[in-house]
Order: sequence, then C-alpha cells, then structure tokens
Amino acid sequence: MFRFGHPEYLYLLVIIPVLAFLQLIFQHQRKKKLKRFGNLELISHLMPDISYVRPVVKFYLLLLALAGLIITLASPQFGTKLETVKRKGIELIIALDVSNSMNATDVQPSRLARAKLAIERLADKMVNDRIGLIVFAGEAYVQLPITSDYASAKLFLSGISTDMVPTQGTAIGAAIRLATKSFSQQEGINRAIVIITDGENHEDDAIVAAKEAIEKGIKVYTVGMGSPEGAPIPVSPNKLNTFMKDNEGNVVITKMNPALLREIAEAADGKYIPANNLRAGINDLIDELGGLKKSEIESKVYTDYDDKFQYPAALVILILLIELIILERKNKLLKNIDLFTVEERGQKEEI
Repeated sequence: MFRFGHPEYLYLLVIIPVLAFLQLIFQHQRKKKLKRFGNLELISHLMPDISYVRPVVKFYLLLLALAGLIITLASPQFGTKLETVKRKGIELIIALDVSNSMNATDVQPSRLARAKLAIERLADKMVNDRIGLIVFAGEAYVQLPITSDYASAKLFLSGISTDMVPTQGTAIGAAIRLATKSFSQQEGINRAIVIITDGENHEDDAIVAAKEAIEKGIKVYTVGMGSPEGAPIPVSPNKLNTFMKDNEGNVVITKMNPALLREIAEAADGKYIPANNLRAGINDLIDELGGLKKSEIESKVYTDYDDKFQYPAALVILILLIELIILERKNKLLKNIDLFTVEERGQKEEI
C-alpha cells in the first residue's frame, strides 16, 4: 500500500508548470531581442561558444529536481504490515436510479446530479461504516462492492451517468434484492439500504422486495428525486432543450411517485425523504442511520509504513550533479567533435 506522509506538500507541484511557462516566455523574448541585431544564423557564427540549448536543458533539469524535492518533502511511504482491525459501525448500500427520467430538471441542476450530491454528503458524514453502491434502471448492477474506502466510493460516484445501464426502466425491487445479497457475510451487523429514485417503478413489486429485506433485518430508506408536477425528459444531459416524445409525438412528462416511495419505506421499517427538502432530509437520514446500533466490523488495513523518501532524494542529487556538469557554453576541447556527421566517399555529409 502506497501513501504520502505529508500529502499537503504535493500542492507545490503547481509551481512546475508555471515556471515552465515563464521559461517559454523568456525564451521567446530573448529570440526577439537577438533578431534586432541581425540574422540569428549569422549571430551564432559570431559567437561560436554560445549554446542556446544547454541553458534550456539545465533549466528543465532544475525543474525536475524541484519536483523530486517536493515529492521528497511529501514523504512517500509503503505499507509493510497488513492487520485485521475491528471498528464499530454499520453496513449501508445505496441504490441509485440511473434511468433517463433522472435527467429531468425539476430538481436543479438535475435529479441525478442532485442525487449524487446527496450521496457525497452522506459519505462525508460516515465514520467507521461500510458503504456499497448499486445503480439500476431496467436492471440493477453493483457499481461498488461493500467497502470502508470512502475515497473510492466518491470516485465511482463521479463516473455514474444515465447511459451506463442499457436496459431502461425503474426496477426498484430488483435493486433492493441485489442490495440484500451484496452485504458482507459477517454476522451480527446492522444493515440498511437507501434507494434514491423518482419512484416511477415499471418493472416489479418493490414493496414485496422491501418486506423481504426487513425479514432479514435490513431497513430500507427511500429518497424521492423530482416533483409530483413532473418535468419533461431531456434526450441527453447535453441536450436539455430536446425532450423525449411518445409514439404520438407528445412530450413525455416524468412525475415523482411519493406514495410508492413512502409505502416502500414503511414496509421495511425505514423512512421516506422528499427531494424538496433534501438538505434537512439527508440530515434526518444521517441521524436515523446514526441511531442504528453499531457493531464490530472487521477490516484489513496497513498499520506499519516505511519511509521511502531516500529514493526521490537520491534522484534529486543525481539530477543536480548532471546539471552541474553541463556547462552553459560549449566546451572548447569538445566543440570540434561532431557526433551528427559522417564521412562518405571523401565527402562530409550531415545527417
């Protein structure tokens, strides 16, 4: 396992491209000034010992050394010991609706975008818990297996879109059933499922699936995305002014189904949260999940890390030595040696 002991120093790497850009500007201005004195090729013959390439090479070697120094300060480390640790928490699987209706904008900026923000907020509040992620439309798929790595959860979340499930529809029941199978095998842990959808269930009996979940001790919470008045469905997220139409040419209006979502939550001893009060609702959900009894969860983590800053530090020293050896002017002893020419049939030809 690799990590940086002081990752805050890595922000200094932004200096590297800034200095490289300034160097390009300086080189351009230098050429403009030389052109005022005459032809550049003629000037190079008048100053045979001057090298235009070596100062640039030396500069970029110094930039490389600076980058290596910053990485050295960040203290790269490798994990050497994997241990099983026990923490108290719960297991939570979030099932996110990615059907086309989630592109509707009755909830700004869109139902799906708002849902992803809600999940991110929820993940930020979790401590010592495990989280999993399922996406569903006409079918349900595991996007992220149950894990305690919240950074990975956010990374997978950022890549979710409405075109990732080929079969359209809203199979809430399939999502609940897949979620109940996706928890860990460890016993004695409190578990919950959060369904984030507009509630337009067209595929199966979600209430029966919710009852099956609570029989296994798994509570189901629902978060409604959208409004009862509804909104048209954009053809794609990039074409917000072009909407889906039915076979008769009428614009399709998608409406949230709060009654179904409330019934699903009640069937599994959970709670329904409407999107029109999402911030307060997510806080309520966090409180509800925090009220679940925490159980011991086993996780494998690296506990010992070895510092490996010596390697980038050695590379920095090597680069500085090379930079020191390279002179800005051409070496008088070696300037007559031309490695880029060959003699053929008594004539010197340039390659």
